[in-house]
This record gives sequence, C-alpha cells and structure tokens, in this order.
Amino acid sequence: MGGKAILFLVIGFSTIFLIMEKNIGTASSRAVDNMTVYYTNMNVHDIAVSGANVGANQIFLDPTWTAGFNNVSFEGGSYTVSVDIINSFTNTRRITSIGYYDGYSDTVQVTLQPSSFSKFAYYSAFEGTSTIYWVTGDTVWGPLHTQDKLTINGDPVFNGKVTTKKKVIITGYSNPQFNGGYQNGVDMPIPGDGAANLKAMADNGGADFSGHDTVYVTFAGDTIKYKYSYNSAYTSALGSTLAPNGTIFASGAVLRLQGTVKGKYSIGASQETKTVTTTYTNKRGKTKTKTTTSTIGGDIYLDGDIVYNTNPQTDPNSTDLLGIVAQNNVLIADNSANKGNINIQASVYSETGGFGAENYATRSLDGSINLYGGIINQNRQPVGTFTTHGSKTIMVSGFLKNYRYDNRFMVASPPGFPTTGHFEIVSWYE
Repeated sequence: MGGKAILFLVIGFSTIFLIMEKNIGTASSRAVDNMTVYYTNMNVHDIAVSGANVGANQIFLDPTWTAGFNNVSFEGGSYTVSVDIINSFTNTRRITSIGYYDGYSDTVQVTLQPSSFSKFAYYSAFEGTSTIYWVTGDTVWGPLHTQDKLTINGDPVFNGKVTTKKKVIITGYSNPQFNGGYQNGVDMPIPGDGAANLKAMADNGGADFSGHDTVYVTFAGDTIKYKYSYNSAYTSALGSTLAPNGTIFASGAVLRLQGTVKGKYSIGASQETKTVTTTYTNKRGKTKTKTTTSTIGGDIYLDGDIVYNTNPQTDPNSTDLLGIVAQNNVLIADNSANKGNINIQASVYSETGGFGAENYATRSLDGSINLYGGIINQNRQPVGTFTTHGSKTIMVSGFLKNYRYDNRFMVASPPGFPTTGHFEIVSWYE
C-alpha cells in the first residue's frame, strides 16, 4: 500500500473516531440531562403528593378545615395546598396540591366526600343487653361492624368483611363462615345528631310533618301519600314538590312507613318532650296548677314492604335510593301485611334504639327479612326466637335474616343520611 493510501486510511479512521467520540459525548451529556430531568420531575411529584397527604390528614383531624397551605418549604422545594367545596349539598371537597422544585411544578388532586354510615350492610354499637345470637340461616352480604362482641350459635354466613371493637364468641357446634375476612379492635362510635341533622335539612328544602302524634307515609312511585290517623284519607303530593331536596321528617311523632320509592329520599322521625300545664281546683277550693312532661315519637314502624320502583338487584342502573332514620327504633309491625316475609330496600339507621320486629317473641313464624341495603343501629334488637336440638338451630317465632348489601352505598348515600364525622377519598388524580 502506497503512502497516499495509508494517509487516506489514517485520516478516515481519525474522522470516524472523532465522530464516535462526539456521539459518545453527546449521549453521555443527554444521559446526564435526562437523569437530571427525571430526578427533578420525581422530586416535584413527590412534593405534590406529600402536600396532598398533609392536606388529607388535616381534614381527617379537623373535618371543617378549608384553610389550605401556602408556599410551605419541603425537601428543597415547596408546596401549596388549597381546599375547595365542589358540592355544598353533599359536602364533597377537592384538595389541590401543587409542588414546586427547581423551576418545575406538578399537581395532585384528591376528591373526598363525607363517610356515610350507609356504607355498612350491618352496624351495631351494642349487640343487646341480653345475648342475641347470629344463627344458622342468617346471611349477611357486605361490610359488618359492631362495637360490641359478636355472638354466634349455629352456622351463619358473612360474605363481607366483619370488624368488631371487641371479639367474636362462637358457641357449641357453631361453624360460621367469614368469607370476607375478620378484624377486631376497630373503633367507630355512632354519633348522636344524625336525626337532628336530617330534620334540619327537611326544614330547609324538604318536608317536616310536625304537630302530629302519628304520621302515615306511603311511597307510590312519583307520588308520596300521607295522613295523620289510621281512618283518615291520604293526601297525595308529587315527591319533587313535597320534598325537593329529598328529605322528609316527622318531628315528635311515630312514623308508619311502606310503599314503592322512586327517586332519592331520606325519611326520619324524632322524639320530642312535651310539657302540659293544667289548672284545677282542689278540695279546699284553691286553684292549683299541675305540670306533666312526656316524651313522644321517634319510632318508625314498617307497615309493609318498602322497596324501589326500579329494583337494583335486577337493574344495576337504578337510581332509586332510600335512607330510613329513626332517633329511636325501626320496627317491623306485627300485622297481616308482614306475615310471610317482608321486603326492605333501604339503609336503616336507629340512633338510640335498634332495628327489630314488634312482638318478636310472641308473633308467628313470619318468614324472612329480605333486606337489600343496610342496618345501622345503636342497640341490636331481636327479630325472632329459636331453639336448639343438638347441632340444629330451629326458629320458633319472628323472622330469619336475609341481609344483602346494596353495593351502590359504597359510593352513594341517601340525602342527609348520618355520616361518621370523617371524610373518605373517592378519587386521587396525579
């Protein structure tokens, strides 16, 4: 090979090496730049997430908090958090957290709504002053919680998660099925203002039947019928006209309820203390006054089936929703309409009393309570009696329990239904 050829070969290889060196250097620089950008983006995102978590924790500690945070230094950057009430009726809130780091920013949005007691298929603060058992034939679909002990005699089936503040007591030959798991040590007390808050909503955009000892309400699709004595005629009104915000209340009255619900409603009853002063003349001819005090109302009796116009068990697109809220008890009336099963589609809440069956120990064996929704009560009430023969549990009076959870209550609740006092996250957008 001549000298010129060697020269061209050397120049060619030198050029190739220079180009390769340049490309390697560029790639190295880009890798450093990419790593720097990735590190910065990761930091600014983590700062935004941290701000969202701090805001969510602040709302957990103080459900009324909306002040937010402004330019809080954190991990070499900062975050700003704002809280907006995006739906005042449902008290739905959105946390917006913006993180800042080295000239970059990132945003995280968290939506929260009040945690409603309607999310439970079954809740009790106390499982009764005397032992009340879960027995063979009892079936609960959905979440169950009790602040008390859960006592079992037989083979009940729990298809949702079971939580208790205390413990589970399993007697005899019992073989319960906890298909959704079990956890104890969970503390969640029932509030004392659920009925009062519903009344306040009914007074402001709903219907409040006050001044009557008894109120009869029958849902009939778009129409709601009501009266104040058994023998009187019903008055009918469109539900949208009677209670535009979906809340109906009977103050200081016993409420008797049945029918077919179309739309979203909560209906409740509270007790009132009434003082009556009478004037009389005694034997000596002197005028005297006598004051008597009595507490009336606050109980709800189910006089028959209370169901939805569109059954969510067969049509998942149903938008019918009902909450039943009693300051005292919700009871299945001992009448002819409730012989041979009762169908209830609602979330039932008893603030100081419980859900049970009227005359549970003396009424006939009346079938099953087919409940699609949930039961929340302070004190668990009996719905029937049973006897045991060896390993068999036999019902004697009242009802078997067939409670199935309405999964819609995990994300929706009836208007004005009592809440736990805390919020829960319904969406987290990064």
